[in-house]
Amino acid sequence: MNKAVKEIRMVDLKLQYLRLKNEIDAAMAEVVNSTQFIKGPQVKSFENNLAAYLSCNHVIGCANGTDSLQIAMMALGLKEGDEVITASFTYVATAEVIALLKLKPVLVEVNPDTFTIDPSAIEAAITPKTKAIVPVHLFGQCADMEAIMKIAAKHNLYVIEDNAQAIGADYIFTDGEKKKSGTIGTVGSTSFFPSKNLGCYGDGGALNTDDEALAGKMRMVANHGQRVQYVHDEIGVNSRLDTLQAAVLDVKLKYLNDFAARRIAVADFYDSAFLDLKNIQTPVRAKNSTHVFHQYTLLLKDGKRDEVRKKLEAKGIPSMIYYPIPLHKQKAYKTEGNFPVTEELCKNVLSLPIHTEFEKEELNFIAENFILAIQ
Repeated sequence: MNKAVKEIRMVDLKLQYLRLKNEIDAAMAEVVNSTQFIKGPQVKSFENNLAAYLSCNHVIGCANGTDSLQIAMMALGLKEGDEVITASFTYVATAEVIALLKLKPVLVEVNPDTFTIDPSAIEAAITPKTKAIVPVHLFGQCADMEAIMKIAAKHNLYVIEDNAQAIGADYIFTDGEKKKSGTIGTVGSTSFFPSKNLGCYGDGGALNTDDEALAGKMRMVANHGQRVQYVHDEIGVNSRLDTLQAAVLDVKLKYLNDFAARRIAVADFYDSAFLDLKNIQTPVRAKNSTHVFHQYTLLLKDGKRDEVRKKLEAKGIPSMIYYPIPLHKQKAYKTEGNFPVTEELCKNVLSLPIHTEFEKEELNFIAENFILAIQ
């Protein structure tokens, strides 16, 4: 097979929209007809429905995932010079908000199998100035939260879960208890960027917690530092989830488990197709977490990542590198230290297309050409 049947996309939002078109159009039309574009009833409806889905007490919508992290840190009262530990192998937003608030991002190593933050590296990085840990639930599965929560309890640290890539995943504790990603730490934060598993049609984000006082504080921070209009008790920000975006999300939330199942089916197909390839590592599925496959990220072991990517591109198959440069090597976040796992990942990871609308013919085309490219 030499030519793709149709254009292949990393994420096909158009086909997903067409499948849900009637419901989404009706939801958006209701907002437009009401003209309640800010703080309309759809925002509260979505917050309540997401809280029910996550089995948590409070959800606070905000403007985007980056804001959600910033609001959490502001509401927790972190002060200039406080240290916050996170992974070097992640998107910049995780460290960006730490630095923006004049906190100190402390970057640490990740697990070579799951690519999520290494609890032993967290423990080694703790100092008297450490106040919080930000584990990133990367590519669709949870970091090792049971170990992380034990470390946090031992050192009296906050845990802010960066759940932008794994909403809907389940974490399984050693006693068999299950909790949704983002609901285990002090605060969960997430992004509804359009390509996310639960994505809106613009920017959007949310925070969640079981702590009523903290929820009130985060809601206040997100609303200019006010609980009562024109009464500003603290410095805040202007970060709202638009009513139109909430309406879209409320529709799509009903399909979130279906979205996950469809992504898992694509990942299962790739896993099976690549089973006999010795020079790659397919995504490792941790025993303590389900994987909802925001990304399907391979580790190529022969140093041919860029060559393989060019061969795929020549066949009309997109791919992405998440992430080409580790945070500890970025000029803005330069950190001394030993990061062999992170640096190997940045040189050798490659993400293949994965979304909810694939047809078998497209997947066959991608798999066949990847196998040819890697050999």
